[in-house]
Amino acid sequence: MLRIAIQKSGRLSEGSRKLIAESGIEVEQIGARLRSAAYNFPLELLYLRDDDIPQYVADGVVDAAIVGRNIVREREAEVSVIRDLGFGRCRLSLAVPKAFAYNGPQSLQGAKIATSYPTILGGYLSSRGVSAEIQVISGSVEIAPTIGLGDVVCDLVSSGSTLMSNGLVEVETILESEAVLIASPTLSGEKAAILEKFLFRINAVLRARNTKYITLNTPNDSIARIVELLPGMKSPSVLPLNIPGWSSLHTVVSEDDFWVIVEKLKGAGAQGILVLPIEKVIE
Repeated sequence: MLRIAIQKSGRLSEGSRKLIAESGIEVEQIGARLRSAAYNFPLELLYLRDDDIPQYVADGVVDAAIVGRNIVREREAEVSVIRDLGFGRCRLSLAVPKAFAYNGPQSLQGAKIATSYPTILGGYLSSRGVSAEIQVISGSVEIAPTIGLGDVVCDLVSSGSTLMSNGLVEVETILESEAVLIASPTLSGEKAAILEKFLFRINAVLRARNTKYITLNTPNDSIARIVELLPGMKSPSVLPLNIPGWSSLHTVVSEDDFWVIVEKLKGAGAQGILVLPIEKVIE
């Protein structure tokens, strides 16, 4: 049985549950409980505070976890980062009041900076030779300048709307963060094997999320040109249509790549382009 921790609540909780469910792992409803077992996979979920998760993994209380990279870096726990998971993206940034004269990190010399991430912030300031006072607070960091707790803030930013509504301007990004899968570096052979199976499943889900199955119709004399435009998985399938001189071409591409090349495909003679979602991609 592999014990995996996720946030009980918070910005990564829903994404973690969704990833596990899309991986075909059925977990019993938790209600108010802090742990639940899967019906069809040797996995037990623990629902914990995100700040505590990295140390629990390091101490062997749980075997693995889904948590923000920002928390892993801040806690400096001895864990292995196994994989970026592509959701919960945000950044740890410095933000200043609009009236603050900011001309680079040296502008922070002697300033009071409010943050919930003193370790990451301290390392950033030290690397740039800046001496500033770090004021550690929990929650609502963005209001610190208005109530006299800091001149500047260092906080997580997603859209930036919260900063703007509090009269703050984002000036430096210290850390790019997202959900990551972490694990204890001392897993037993049996648990490491289960983690590998779990990773196999989530890899299949994550590959599919930004991947589309496309079909298109093309004149046969355009096939070679269209194939050159498609950065898909190996060679596309080409099937003859019931119209002389025409074929149907099937392939898998990144959605980002598709939107870049769609006009080129049409220019090369492609017609009737269909774009379909993919549930899993297994390599």
